[in-house]
Order: sequence, then C-alpha cells, then structure tokens
Amino acid sequence: MGRILCVWLPGWPLLRLRRLPSETETSARPAATVETIRTVRRLAAVNPEAAAAGLAPGQALAEARAICPELDVLDADPAADRAALARLAAWTERYTPLAAPDVPDGLVLDITGCEHLFGGERVLAADLSARLSGAGLEHRLAVAGTHGAAWALARAATARGICIHAPPGAERAELSPLPVALLRLDARLIAGMRRLGLRSIGELARQPRGELTARFGPTPVQRLDQAHGAAEAAIAWPRPPEPWETSLAFAEPIGTAEDLARTLAALAAALCARLEAAERGAHRFTAIFLRVDGARLAIAIGTSLPGRDAPHIVKLLAAKLGEIDPGFGIDAAILTALDIAPLRPPQRRLDDGREAATTLAATIDGLANRIGPGHIWRAEPHESHVPERAVRRVPPMTAPGPAWEFDPAAERPIRLLRRPEPVEATALVPDEPPILFRWRGALHRVRAASGPERIAAEWWRRTQDDSRPESDLVRDYYRVEDTEGARFWLFRAGLEGVPRWFLHGLFG
Repeated sequence: MGRILCVWLPGWPLLRLRRLPSETETSARPAATVETIRTVRRLAAVNPEAAAAGLAPGQALAEARAICPELDVLDADPAADRAALARLAAWTERYTPLAAPDVPDGLVLDITGCEHLFGGERVLAADLSARLSGAGLEHRLAVAGTHGAAWALARAATARGICIHAPPGAERAELSPLPVALLRLDARLIAGMRRLGLRSIGELARQPRGELTARFGPTPVQRLDQAHGAAEAAIAWPRPPEPWETSLAFAEPIGTAEDLARTLAALAAALCARLEAAERGAHRFTAIFLRVDGARLAIAIGTSLPGRDAPHIVKLLAAKLGEIDPGFGIDAAILTALDIAPLRPPQRRLDDGREAATTLAATIDGLANRIGPGHIWRAEPHESHVPERAVRRVPPMTAPGPAWEFDPAAERPIRLLRRPEPVEATALVPDEPPILFRWRGALHRVRAASGPERIAAEWWRRTQDDSRPESDLVRDYYRVEDTEGARFWLFRAGLEGVPRWFLHGLFG
C-alpha cells in the first residue's frame, strides 16, 4: 500500500478568483459564484464569509440576497475552475510526478517513494502547506494509505492548514468515527442511511455487506473497500505512472541555441532507444526546459504515425526552439513521449528504399507542426443520410474507416455548397419539383427533374434549444436540369406553410 496525500481547497472557485488583483479589496466580504439551473439562478460555490452568513451552494440567488444583501456575485465558470485546478496540480509535481486535480475542489498526490527526498512525509506536507498559504489558498491536508481515506480525513479537518497523518494500516480506525458523507456517496444514499440510523463510517462497516448491497446497491460497499484498502481506486493521473521520458541536468546553465539543439539530440537518442527496445512509438513528444528562476518552458510536436526516429523528432522540435527564452540559463531538460502505441520494425524493401507512407508521414509532420495539426486533414465518408454530415474530417494518416455506401439509385453531387443557399422557386403543385427557380440573380427554367428523395434530420442530434417544429426538419430533394443542360440539387424544407427552396449542390 502506498501513501496518498489529499489537499482540500474549501470554496476553490472563489479562492481562484480571490488571487486576482481586483479581488484583494473585497476578499473579506461574502462572495459566491452563481449558475443557472432550470431558469433559476442558484449559488454554485460560496466563500467562508458567505458560509458564515448562512449561505450554501444550491441556494436560490434571490433568497441568498435577502439573507446577505452585501453578497458579491460572480458567474460560475466550471471550465476555468478545472483548468486552474489542473495548473495547480502541475505545480505540485515538484513533490511527486503523480499529481492530479481532484475535481471539483481538491488535489491528490501519490507521494510513495518521494517523501524521503524531503525528510519524511510530515516535512513534505508542511512544505506544501506553507507554499499554499503563501499563495493565499485556504486548504486542509491529509496523508493516508488510500485515496478514499486521505480524501475523507482532509475534509474532516477543522483547522486551517492542518495535516492529518493516518499511519499505514490504520485507515479503518481513523475513518470509523467520521460521518458516512465522507465516503463520497451521493445525497440520496446518505439520506437513506441516516433514516436507518447509520451516521458514521464505523456503523456502516459493521453492517452485513449483503444487506447493504441489497438496500443501497454496490456503491457503499465499494467505497468502504476503497477507503480501507481492500479495493483499488482509479485515479486519472495527467501523466502515466511510468512515463516515457528522459532527462538531463547540467552542472552549469546553458542558453545558446546550439546547446539546446545538442540537448534535444541526446535526449531523443536515449528516449527512442527505450521505445525501440519495447517495440513502441509515440504520437506526441514534449520537451521541457527548466530555467534557473524556476520557470518551465515547453515545446511540443505531434506525428501522424507512431514514431521513434530520433533525427526526425529532433528536426521537428528544433524548429520550435525559437519559442524558448533561456533567460539566465537552463539547468535541466526533459523529453517526454505521449500517446504510446505499438510499433514493430517495418519490413525492408529489397532495394533498401523507404516506404512511400513513411515519406508522406514525414512531410505531413513537418507541415502540421509548422501551421498547426488541425489544418491538415482528409475527407472520409461518414455513416449519415444527412448530406452535410456524410463526410467528415479525419487526420491524414489514419486508417480508413468502415465503408459507407449510399443507395446507388440516389445520385449525389460530388461537391456540396458550404451551406444550402435559398432560391426563389415556382412549382405547379406544392409536392412537385419546380418549373423554374432564381439563384444568385439568374433565372433557370427546368427541363427535366426527378425526385423527391425525402431526408429527415437525425432526431437523436436535435438539442433542447432547437425550437423548430418536427415537420421543419424534413427535406425533399430533387435533381433538376435546366434548359442549358446544367444540373442542380435542390430541396424543399418543411412540410407545412409556404414552401422554402434551397440549392445544396451542383452536378458536374
């Protein structure tokens, strides 16, 4: 069993915002973030001052303002909260390579085998606590043998900055007096347990497991086992437990472009040798340069195919060295391989020539890392009857997907317009093709037509915000030919009201 350190940041979204200069004057006032839930504005998070005034997450904003008129209100931004928490987790990698955000308001660090580098886990926790306090972040810490136990103990702490240490194997005794809510159970399960008089984790653990499962499902027993160390708990580490990386530390700081390029070459040679021995390749490579002032400077490249060709990787990374500002010097460098995939040695040709696919991949890699990976793609048929969704963009070197064949009787134009363009059309009968239409100011008289081919929108893609009637999501397509011999693909939208016509494509 390892050692897990959990950090709880009470009121994390507001702690993040409090660090902004504009918030320093009002940091002692009640504040809350709000979100809209079913048209009602409710509190998403509150700071300690707001909690002391009687406010709590989930409370309606109108009720909160009635209780606390001086409340400062900010719009909730969950994405920014998660991104800031991830950056804070990356900052804690100074203590262990396994540090991850514990959404929504915590961090989890696996300090197994790292504590001795700081003089023990108590010294490590004290140093982390001092740094968090220096940044103005209120926090609670706990160290235990399991994630569940450390998570519960951190949230059971009452004093600011306190660190609770559960000795190895003592998780069951430490958790016994704590409330069942600290087992990371949802409110419905907690309410059901309280109705039965089960208020502490110890009382819950003494109940027959079969009866608990029959009444509350498998979750409570699973959480108990994870907290006590009888079952593993999955943690989404940003980096794999055994990262594919290599590093170099320098006796004297370096700073010239030539030295940085030589460093990349040495790191790539060592890392690619490891990948080759394991018959692996990587889609992404990240070079991190640690500056003497503590800054972390990174450049990253991607490859269309799994790769481990050191000269090719160095060439791509060296093209981005201009983004690195060495400042007063670089004292360490790390090269990491990500998105690892199996890669067996390719079969050599008799003439010892390079395969065309390898040459093409190298060309695509150079372009993609220069102009951006999202700008190079290829079109691939996609399983959809809706014309604009029948083709999708995919990375250029991905394997072709399953074949998708349309009805051969339903002819399609080779190229569609970027979006359907409205046309003025006249039809003798509403359900028949037009006899003439005007597009971009030009009048076209129809000589022949076939159809209709009815195509309905995919109902499972319709969002709640789509207020259009169901009949308006149906199109009737016609293939028409004008008196000049040009062929067009038109459709009539909707089944009710005045017909609306659109041109969607042209036949060659």
